[in-house]
Amino acid sequence: MIDLAQKDGLWTVTINNPGKANALTGAMLTELAEIAEAATEARALILTGVGKVFSAGADLDEARAGLATSDVWERLSGAIAALPCLTVAALNGTLAGGAHGMVLACDLRIAVPSAKFFYPVMKLGFLPQPSDPKRMSALIGPARTKLILMAGQKITAPEAYAFGLVDRVVESEDLLSTARQLVADSVGADPKIASGIAELCV
Repeated sequence: MIDLAQKDGLWTVTINNPGKANALTGAMLTELAEIAEAATEARALILTGVGKVFSAGADLDEARAGLATSDVWERLSGAIAALPCLTVAALNGTLAGGAHGMVLACDLRIAVPSAKFFYPVMKLGFLPQPSDPKRMSALIGPARTKLILMAGQKITAPEAYAFGLVDRVVESEDLLSTARQLVADSVGADPKIASGIAELCV
């Protein structure tokens, strides 16, 4: 349910569980974390999904059984955030719940016009993973973060772009080609220069 393609230093990771809106199981999250931890030699990484939803967040059955509070979410987002290469989340559709963590940890986020963003963690009776509100607030500010996390608002792609939650909105047929274009310079660059620039941007 997690596909990995590697070509010329570009790692493309695809969540492939469209029959369940790309809901994430513990096994899928662990596999994603292992890929991110192994990607230290990648020159760029693109994270995307199959179908019309990027991810509905945690598989509900597993969430109730303890996945919602598992440290695997932080393991995954931390591994992505620590990568020295350029990382891009290419959101093929709606982003929900805990799936925000890996996306917020990426350097860039692009989304299709139909994408929506919501994180109903308070309504479901769970705290978000610790790094998620911090990363979201760094992008869009504390008030808009509370609009999503506490007011339970569903944000459209144009709103997400206006907020700064995503960096570009592109048509579905152009999503992956745009993501590849965004990482092209990094893939072709000296990795030490690319990672050095990344460190200077923090």
